[in-house]
Amino acid sequence: MHKFVMILLIGGLMTLQSMAQNITRQDAPEKYKWDLSQIYKDKAEWKQAKDDIAKRIPVLASYKGHLGDSAAKLNEALRYFVDTDKELSRLLSYASMLYDQDTRVAEHQELLQEGENVATEYGMAISYFRPEILSLDKAKVDGFFKEEPKLAEFRMLVDNIMRMKEHTLSLAEERLLAKTFGDMGGSPEAMYSILVDAEMPFPEITLSTGEKVLLSNAAYTKYRSSANRADRDLVFKEFWGAYKKFNLTFGTSLYNHLKMHTCSKELRNYDSCLGAALYGNNIPPAVYKQLIADVHSNLSTLHRYLNLRKKMMGVDKLRYEDLYASIIKEVDLNYTADQAMDLTLKSCAPLGPDYCNALKTGYESRWVDFYPGPGKRSGAYSNGSLYDVHPYQLLNFNGGYEDVSTLAHESGHSMHSYLSSKNQPYVNSDYSIFVAEVASTGNESLLLDYMLKNTKDDNVKLYLLGSALDDLRQTLFRQTLFAEFELKIHEAAENGTPLSGESFSKMYLDLVREYYGHDKGVCEVDELYGNEWSYIHHFYYNFYVYQYATSKVATSYLAKKILEEAAMKKPVTKTRDAYIKLLSSGSSKYPVDLLKEAGVDMTTSAPFKAAMGEMNKIMDQIEAILAKQAAAKK
Repeated sequence: MHKFVMILLIGGLMTLQSMAQNITRQDAPEKYKWDLSQIYKDKAEWKQAKDDIAKRIPVLASYKGHLGDSAAKLNEALRYFVDTDKELSRLLSYASMLYDQDTRVAEHQELLQEGENVATEYGMAISYFRPEILSLDKAKVDGFFKEEPKLAEFRMLVDNIMRMKEHTLSLAEERLLAKTFGDMGGSPEAMYSILVDAEMPFPEITLSTGEKVLLSNAAYTKYRSSANRADRDLVFKEFWGAYKKFNLTFGTSLYNHLKMHTCSKELRNYDSCLGAALYGNNIPPAVYKQLIADVHSNLSTLHRYLNLRKKMMGVDKLRYEDLYASIIKEVDLNYTADQAMDLTLKSCAPLGPDYCNALKTGYESRWVDFYPGPGKRSGAYSNGSLYDVHPYQLLNFNGGYEDVSTLAHESGHSMHSYLSSKNQPYVNSDYSIFVAEVASTGNESLLLDYMLKNTKDDNVKLYLLGSALDDLRQTLFRQTLFAEFELKIHEAAENGTPLSGESFSKMYLDLVREYYGHDKGVCEVDELYGNEWSYIHHFYYNFYVYQYATSKVATSYLAKKILEEAAMKKPVTKTRDAYIKLLSSGSSKYPVDLLKEAGVDMTTSAPFKAAMGEMNKIMDQIEAILAKQAAAKK
């Protein structure tokens, strides 16, 4: 249960390469480094906390068999369990962030391992908890909650466990299932990873510049965006040709992954694999299917984007190989860390002074570790696991606009954690991925709006608009295409349809050609690219990718409303207040219900229509700037 696992990685898709500021973590003033002494004053205090948690473990185990003794005993056990969980999250966060700031320090790695060992003992000690709650009669549990008012804060936790009862097997069956799936459940993904990451022979190609490139997965993502069309053609042909050679292996691996899901679905008595995957967060399958239906109803917007891309690239025919090449002239945007914080705070003004003041205090209180340095973990994240302290952010800030956007993104996560922890008891302060990305991408939308309103340079506007447009294309349409493919292959497996790499490729190619308008002459998709499914590691997750699209949809809807209200002569704050309430609600309700209370009903088409309105508005702005520039040249 501990919240440490919810560290969130950045999801931005902007790719502008800026000049690094040549500031390293070692050279940076202290105000640009996070202050971990606010968690524990030193390692000695951390060691004492670890020992204190270790002493709690036998006490946790002693409640086994006694959760149903009385309302008072259940309250006592839950409170002790949750308090220990909170302290463990704090312990792990400190050790992990200490390690992340310099992974070369062996002592930090050893500290993290010590914490993980305690976490393992903790997990073993409380392994009885869920099965024992499930064994209790619901009427008896409800009676406990009526008898003891202090149990109220645990209502959501217990109800969510009890909700799983109809899909839970006997203790012996659960142990057998856990052993079987634990030993073999990850085999298909492991086989896939070993092939792709370790053993797959990638081709070497020679680019038009004479440069020889080993076309690995990383090289493909780099060179597929080449400005030289002949190079792009070569990259696509050779890379997907390499994947096609292992079509049988990839097909066997994915099919066995699907069989694990269908087996679990049948044993646990779910109607479908989709229903089983979404049940944990109580997401109605209708939300997933509504997203797919909305995309199909709005393919004309995607096709408008593709036709605009064709026009801006100046090509007679747009092809799948052209989708990653830049259509916008790169601009030189560079910012200091102080400017990035200032821009983020100004762009968040529509969220109200309380939000901005709390975030400003966070920046001044050293929530953020800005600069890269030798040994520092790459990427970025927000850690919201420190309930009694505050969130922390790790960045690798180099001064480009994408770094400002990353700060805004992670600050959205941090403020979500801050508001949730401030307004919810620890047990309800966590939140699901389904709503998490709304907070982060919401800040990105506000930043884009602020930048456009305060930028006079048309080339800068084109860059900002072009980046946002391609983000919408990849997040809404590409991720939903993945989600639809995932649903189709699961449904085929559930129906007993024989599946192979060849059949996967045909199903995927049919979808890609439908989405990108191949038969309508919008974008040509070569048959070879039907193998792209074998490149997407997310298909070894369990109906995960759709959340990228639903979060973006919800963000578009809420950001539009918030900005519209803020622009009124007599501003109103209805949507803003509902949004702040959403961020303050943690997991006190199920995610779909939380979004609905904020004004976003994900079972309807209204939110997606708002996202399409945003996408069309961006294209209108781009076309207006292009027309203005063309007229100026005459």
